[in-house]
Amino acid sequence: MNRTLYTALFYLGLPLVAIRLWLRARKAPAYAKRIGERFTLGMPTLQPGGIWVHAVSVGESIAAAPMIRALLERYPALPITVTCMTPTGSERIQALFANETRIQHCYLPYDLPCAAARFLDRVQPKLAVIMETELWPNHIHQCAKRGIPVALANGRLSQRSAKGYGRFSKLTAPMLAEMSLLAVQTEAEAQRFRDLGARPGSVEVTGSIKFDLTIDPQLLQRAADLRSQWQAQDRPVWIAASTHEGEDEVVLDAHRRLLANHPDALLILVPRHPERFNSVFDLCQREGFATVRRSTGANVDAQTSVLLGDTMGELLFLYALADSAFVGGSLVPNGGHNLLEPAALAKPVLSGPHLFNFLDIAAQLREAGALAEVDDAEGLAVEVQRLFELPRDAQRMAEAGLAVMRRNQGALQRLLDGLARLIQ
Repeated sequence: MNRTLYTALFYLGLPLVAIRLWLRARKAPAYAKRIGERFTLGMPTLQPGGIWVHAVSVGESIAAAPMIRALLERYPALPITVTCMTPTGSERIQALFANETRIQHCYLPYDLPCAAARFLDRVQPKLAVIMETELWPNHIHQCAKRGIPVALANGRLSQRSAKGYGRFSKLTAPMLAEMSLLAVQTEAEAQRFRDLGARPGSVEVTGSIKFDLTIDPQLLQRAADLRSQWQAQDRPVWIAASTHEGEDEVVLDAHRRLLANHPDALLILVPRHPERFNSVFDLCQREGFATVRRSTGANVDAQTSVLLGDTMGELLFLYALADSAFVGGSLVPNGGHNLLEPAALAKPVLSGPHLFNFLDIAAQLREAGALAEVDDAEGLAVEVQRLFELPRDAQRMAEAGLAVMRRNQGALQRLLDGLARLIQ
């Protein structure tokens, strides 16, 4: 399939796109808003001539934030347009840069030639930076036609995804060849991009900028103060973060097993997607757990068994409240989520077996003894209980995670140096 056929199929599929938006809006009403932006209609006023950064959703937006702040500092005369595809990503971008007047934001229009052309004619960027692997053939081609360099930042490409791209080589190979820089996390991923058609000279292994995460000491102090307010300094607290459908039941089963030996244990449960907050709260109540919603601001007391993390932008803070951290998206075949956030906070890290989105990071943490993997509720309960009861083991895991973080830092600087060569 070449780009012409891809575009024709995209146009023919627009009714299905509308249905998908409608279905998503039933669970998350924000999907029904700002639809015009997805076709470059009714877009906010955008100052042209700066840098365009695309981060598809929440995780990519958070990962992009240090890079964006560094670009703001390096290029004080340039505006930065940050795009995404989801309402939660939009909320996160606006929260992260609420006080930065040079950041402008909108949804990325759909990958149709006319929409991509109108968007670029309006923004006129000197450089386009795409986070991780959100590659759209028409947007990239329209940049190439205008001489706008396109860089992939913090690029990752699993073996499974590479096979998927390889099935459409007539579409993906020309697209990758039009890109100026692919700054990827590992040599294995670099080779996959080369095999798919990227120009060898455009591919650089820079590492993962997620290792360059820095923790504000005030965040740690706020977490300690809140646990003191809860009178929970000595209470065993664990977090299950970024959980997906099918994982919450397993996590609650594990928590019930923990309560048999540690009746004062507190679980902080954080679903990945906001549209699931209400259903997970209902699940907690049906299962008989005394549950407090973080969004209400209600106090956690000795009777509270579960704190539901139903707020946006607080994940690092909620990690800081816990003694150990399970990272979701890994008990179901979703590929996992960022294991480095709890590691940076000196928390022992737990996960399920499905980590194909973070194979290299998981391997490094596993080899260092900073990651414990479980398969089910029983295994999760056993590991959390072990960390409760053996604080020296927990401390060794925490220190090992921090050592992995420190050993891999510097990716952000390497990425920025690569981007600097592209800005005219």
